[in-house]
Amino acid sequence: MIPVAKPFLGKEEWQAVQRPLSSGWVTQGPEVAAFEKEFAAFVGASHACAVSSCTTALHLALKAAGVEGGEVVTVSHSFIATANAVRYCDATPVFVDIKPGTFNIDPRLVEKAFSPRTRALLVVHQMGMPCDMRAILPAARRRKIPVVEDAACAVGSEILWRGRWEKIGKPHSDAACFSFHPRKLLTTGDGGMITTRHRKWDAQFRLWRQHGMSVPDVKRHLSKKVIFEEYTELGFNYRLTDIQAAIGREQLRGLPAVLQRRRHQVERYRKRLSTVSGLDLPQEPPWARSNWQSFCVRLPADRNQRRVMQRLMDQGISTRRGVMNAHRERAYRKEPWTCGPRALPGCRHAQGMCERLRESEKAQERSILLPLFHGMTQAQQDYVVESLRKACL
Repeated sequence: MIPVAKPFLGKEEWQAVQRPLSSGWVTQGPEVAAFEKEFAAFVGASHACAVSSCTTALHLALKAAGVEGGEVVTVSHSFIATANAVRYCDATPVFVDIKPGTFNIDPRLVEKAFSPRTRALLVVHQMGMPCDMRAILPAARRRKIPVVEDAACAVGSEILWRGRWEKIGKPHSDAACFSFHPRKLLTTGDGGMITTRHRKWDAQFRLWRQHGMSVPDVKRHLSKKVIFEEYTELGFNYRLTDIQAAIGREQLRGLPAVLQRRRHQVERYRKRLSTVSGLDLPQEPPWARSNWQSFCVRLPADRNQRRVMQRLMDQGISTRRGVMNAHRERAYRKEPWTCGPRALPGCRHAQGMCERLRESEKAQERSILLPLFHGMTQAQQDYVVESLRKACL
């Protein structure tokens, strides 16, 4: 079976793990601190705080933004963790639709979805494709609404910002949240990172991720005086381990080569799939450089998604359906949510359908993610292309 994704791990990562194992410091410690410093330098951020996952990163970022009891404008078309993080803060998601070509939030709908109860805007760089931050940010800034980037898939992606190419995570908003899950280009097994330009936010992240403990373990361990820590507010156990961070540091060093190969693989896909009748390929705007975490194609209108996926599976090819929509999941029949823009007449919601989220629903129903990973051979890629061509006939 050709997998849809596969982590790229080598002897460098294996050797790196020996450092914390040999030192005896395996939980959050010096490797985490080094990883944070190196990651911040890579993306150009003032601050970077490592956490246990992108979900926990989103939770802390929204908590710092002060969304509790209010509304957060975001997309339904994302992994369910995006909407869940809003609910963790006792806030209500306001879902807006996407642009079909990029699978990202439609900037034209953002400001129309704002209300007096809006506490934050949460944008998603879907499958590594950057959002149009230049079009999105002014509307939020005019209303002094904090912006958080769900950059789970976007490590290494770039946008053209004021004439210069800059990495997602600089951040151009108030905070950006990354995932290091095995399906991402940089993995630590699991884990996440929050980058921010706010010193106070970074301090809060560091306090909250470790139970609200006033003195970090490393500082207490190195002190020549007895220190009694305090717990000044409710915190969480959202720490990354030094074992994970050691792997992450090696993954970060190899990321430029991974990005280069991934973009080459995508160009091969583009050339070979361009001749498949009725197949729509993802669009990369001229101001964006995706890391191509996933390659998502939209099937011809008359092709059944499940049938095509099954035919590919029968040929030994694993795929995934188009990105899910939170509002269509059973959990969100019980959880509160609404949809925007507010300027339109009231919307009917029935059986997991929303009139205002048609593009999001179409993307889920008509798109599939093709196999794409660092170790994928040209022969495997060509086999996927020809198998998809036959499945679409």
